[in-house]
Amino acid sequence: MINRDTAYFWEGAAAGELRIQRCGRCGLLRHPPGPMCPECGAATRTHLVSEGLGEVYSSIVHHHPLMPGKDLPLVVALVELDEGVRVLGELLGVAPEDVRIGHRVAVDFQRIDDELVLPGWRLHE
Repeated sequence: MINRDTAYFWEGAAAGELRIQRCGRCGLLRHPPGPMCPECGAATRTHLVSEGLGEVYSSIVHHHPLMPGKDLPLVVALVELDEGVRVLGELLGVAPEDVRIGHRVAVDFQRIDDELVLPGWRLHE
């Protein structure tokens, strides 16, 4: 959902940037974004542009329900970015049985339609 807490993230995805919310007071990075810092309570926010590199922390194989425009099964990975936060996204180009915890991945943006771009992941050497 796009709202005032998440608009910067979706604008970044449309521009090919993986943006991570950062507290304007203490510098804490966090994802998903929120209105206030859970560490210091500040409501001042900024963001950094991630390098988009990380490791598969966990994954699931999605079999059902059907999803428009997607071939099932597909892999959804929780990736721990090198910056230290975790972000969900589809792991592209990997058979479900070949996914391993610790695989290095890089962000890969998928244009869904004229308005939506989603960050996903591809294996990275």
